Amino acid sequence: MKFNPDADLDSSGVEDTRGSGGGGGGLLPGGMGIPVGGGIGGIILLVVILLLNGGLPGVGGGGNDQPVTQNTAPGNLSSCKKGADLSSNPDCRFVLYQNSIENFWAAELPRRGKKYSKAPLRVFDGSVSTGCGPATSAVGPFYCPPDHRVYLDIGFFQTLEKELGAKGGNFAEAYVVAHEYGHHIQNLYGILDRIKTREGPTSDSVRSELQADCLAGIWANHATTVPDKSGRPFISGLTEDDISRGLDAAASVGDDRIQEKTQGRVSPENFSHGTAEQRMKWFKTGLDSGDMTKCDTWSANPL
Repeated sequence: MKFNPDADLDSSGVEDTRGSGGGGGGLLPGGMGIPVGGGIGGIILLVVILLLNGGLPGVGGGGNDQPVTQNTAPGNLSSCKKGADLSSNPDCRFVLYQNSIENFWAAELPRRGKKYSKAPLRVFDGSVSTGCGPATSAVGPFYCPPDHRVYLDIGFFQTLEKELGAKGGNFAEAYVVAHEYGHHIQNLYGILDRIKTREGPTSDSVRSELQADCLAGIWANHATTVPDKSGRPFISGLTEDDISRGLDAAASVGDDRIQEKTQGRVSPENFSHGTAEQRMKWFKTGLDSGDMTKCDTWSANPL
């Protein structure tokens, strides 16, 4: 995945709260809106971590195209101004991901007659307070509908690789962030309000998550053409290896693979995000088509 060093980065949409202490405890959605899971699906990640290594994810990670040095100083993302800043502060890539994904949807939705409203990316460590209640890193990446924010502890990507077996890499990270913004698009369209059933192979939750995968693929289809404010692309190139890593990340967080790792068997009645095969299928559907109309998981049968 090639980043354009000349791209202008806007850190105003990324809230770096690392080191600030945040909130405590687990997600407490009662009456405050239910957080929408991303690549993992909330408490499932906590179960994976507790069963596999008994701890919470640290900060770091990445595939073989991942920067070796990690800058995890609190608030460091506010200094990200150009793509070239990634050479001195690799964490600036999260600003670039956010800028590219949000700039795409900010242009795409009005083209389809829908107003877009911004959704900040809040990067945290340890714990964080949200409109859905307090959360910890163990929850994994998620989108909170009441406050229109995507939440991410970048230590999640270490868990994605070490505990869930993903290859990792920059495009795998971007897929996860794009998936969460897919939930924001769903929220703007009122789709999240349709979620009534939360478990089962054809549940509303599974259909919602697979649609978010498809919407992530829509962005990925256009990733190399999304411009900064000066018309320069944020991402100047994607390789077949990048695409493979994105699909691999989608598969790694399938319900069947997570259940197999945590309980040694697959229980479709407890699915909430879809199988590895389904997640790859719908991400690729968006990636290949670049067309939102192809993401109707609600009518799809079979999924």
